[in-house]
Amino acid sequence: MSLHAVNSAHTGIDMWGTMGDVSTTESPSPIPSTASPTVSPDEQNPVAVRNAPNPYARFDRREWDRLADRTPLPLTQEDIDRIASLGDPIDMTEVDTIYRPLSALLQLYIDGRRRTAAERHAFLGEPEAHSTPFVIGIAGSVAVGKSTVARLLQLLLSRWDSTPRVDLVTTDGFLYPNRILQERSLIARKGFPESYDRSALISFLASVKAGNPHAKAPVYSHVTYDIVPDAYVDVDRPDILIVEGLNVLQPPRSAPGSVSVAVSDYFDFSIYVDADEKQIEQWYVDRFLKLRATAFSREDSYFKTYASLTDAEAASTAHVVWSAINLPNLRENIRPTRERATLIFTKGHDHRVESLSIRKE
Repeated sequence: MSLHAVNSAHTGIDMWGTMGDVSTTESPSPIPSTASPTVSPDEQNPVAVRNAPNPYARFDRREWDRLADRTPLPLTQEDIDRIASLGDPIDMTEVDTIYRPLSALLQLYIDGRRRTAAERHAFLGEPEAHSTPFVIGIAGSVAVGKSTVARLLQLLLSRWDSTPRVDLVTTDGFLYPNRILQERSLIARKGFPESYDRSALISFLASVKAGNPHAKAPVYSHVTYDIVPDAYVDVDRPDILIVEGLNVLQPPRSAPGSVSVAVSDYFDFSIYVDADEKQIEQWYVDRFLKLRATAFSREDSYFKTYASLTDAEAASTAHVVWSAINLPNLRENIRPTRERATLIFTKGHDHRVESLSIRKE
């Protein structure tokens, strides 16, 4: 298999889909681990664990589920089935256990920001202005299921009376067009931080947070594997904007002596979707096999040559792509941003969230 073929497969599949422990040589994570074989008396007490010196408070599924037992859940299984991504199983139990408490938590954050804005206007003697959107960023590896998380939150939050307008934008639209990537010899790095038009993404978010109407986000085609000319998503002052992408939690990158901003500077809340890297690799392979029989088989698909692969060939191709491209991107660029998130989802083998870690205020 040629390097060009590997790179081509990687970039398209990233966008179609889109950490766990990466190596024992890495520095230890500040997030409490559930894998330790030795449990001290203090660790048996979840309150003691959460109050230990650590920037995050960790909750397992059972603890999290108890947090908002009176919060309504205005979704049905039919709603959920419509938004699940390819290979990302999710059911009412998962939504009730994980997303119902999360919706209650987000309501607290949103109400708090609105109160602060009103008090600020009063203090400064400013006229009441249109409330600017509450922006939620969602990051994570290819195939980890962040698109399903984003769509589920969009649907759930839009059912609140206080936030009926919830828009979703993916950072795929801010990739440089293939023409520019080829000119800059970046086509093999599509999906890595340098392949995105970061200035355009930051300008878009600055316009949204300024309360400007009709901020425009470019559109990416997963069929043609390129930006769609003259096509845009119109973001017209929603109550909530969700921004989903691989690298949305990247720190600012600037030359010495200069000042720069990060995409996440415009977020009011952020989520990192985490899982063991071996598990993510398997999800990636499973997704590749499903796409081979569906999207790749379209006559206008950029990746239609993969539709004729056998099961063994498709699985082998997916493993090569993962090891050559997606795993390095995960280790070098995506996973290091995990601790920049407000909330970390840690998934198990079946895409079920096993624990949640929330940054302490």
